[in-house]
Amino acid sequence: MIKIGIIGGSGLDDPNILEQQKQLEVSTPFGKPSSPLSVGRINGVAVVMLARHGKKHQLSPTQVNYRANVQALKNQGVTHILATTACGSLREEIGRGDFVILDQFIDFTRHRKTTFFESFEYGAKHTGMADPFDRNLRNLLYETAGELGLRAHNGGTVITIEGPRFSTRAESRMFRVWGADVVNMSVAPEAALANEAGVPYAAVAMSTDYDCWKEDEAPVSWDEILEVFHKNADSVKNLLVRVIPKIGEAK
Repeated sequence: MIKIGIIGGSGLDDPNILEQQKQLEVSTPFGKPSSPLSVGRINGVAVVMLARHGKKHQLSPTQVNYRANVQALKNQGVTHILATTACGSLREEIGRGDFVILDQFIDFTRHRKTTFFESFEYGAKHTGMADPFDRNLRNLLYETAGELGLRAHNGGTVITIEGPRFSTRAESRMFRVWGADVVNMSVAPEAALANEAGVPYAAVAMSTDYDCWKEDEAPVSWDEILEVFHKNADSVKNLLVRVIPKIGEAK
């Protein structure tokens, strides 16, 4: 049976998109997830949603318990995970409000638990990570974004930084040289953990700004991010509502 996990980024974690919604308090061997789980349905498909940064956005990117979040969804029997996130654009062609269906990540975090396999006591575990975002989910997201008339980019590399500070100009320019297309503070460890857990994972990133590499633009601010966000949040919700039944049909 198909059951979709949704990990909602800032402002993109509205449980009201669920029918027959109820709240579920859970725990895992790795601790409690960021928020209670919102359990319900979207167009008849079972869905489990959690707020990555907590219901009140009280958790900084470093404080998020990514292992507990992924494990909590797996414990609920989710068969696929869809994640949403805000990001800064590192490319001229990725404008504010554009969506990027990510296909690669660079992990530039420093202080996070990024694996379920910290000990090899019961054998070595080295998970393949060549293509960390599920191709079928990515294709469905891109196809559906087109149906909705959304400006979306099919593929893109996200570099995940530790935060909560934004990049320096030197870092932003370096990320571009490295081949990153967008920058955020959450996706890399989450995608890696989903792969370790054996759950297909895809993420749609909304570009809210140009980080600070662009000399003719003011450096990014949190207020600017929120403004773009609020303008486009409904588009993200519509994308999820439209794509989820297709996942069930694809199986």
